[in-house]
Amino acid sequence: MAVDVVDNVERSRFEVHVDGKLAGLADYRLRGSTIAFTHTEVAADFEGQGLAGTMVRHALDASRDTGLRVVPLCSYVASYIERHPEYQDLLEAAPE
Repeated sequence: MAVDVVDNVERSRFEVHVDGKLAGLADYRLRGSTIAFTHTEVAADFEGQGLAGTMVRHALDASRDTGLRVVPLCSYVASYIERHPEYQDLLEAAPE
């Protein structure tokens, strides 16, 4: 099984492909130096294979590599960051 994660810039989403088929996506919005993840989903045929985690890990690593701060509006991304404290430094501080 070949798993690839790509940033589909034209559609503002990260995508995970399995053997060339779109298996899931993580929508985002870019604004300045922040990336807000708004929705994550994996197609029913591909659930339970850890693909959402693989995709979100890739998206967070890419965000770190490009210096973006992360706003996890999507509950899956928020819970992923909560479970993986190595990504908490990416969180955009809430305005005071």
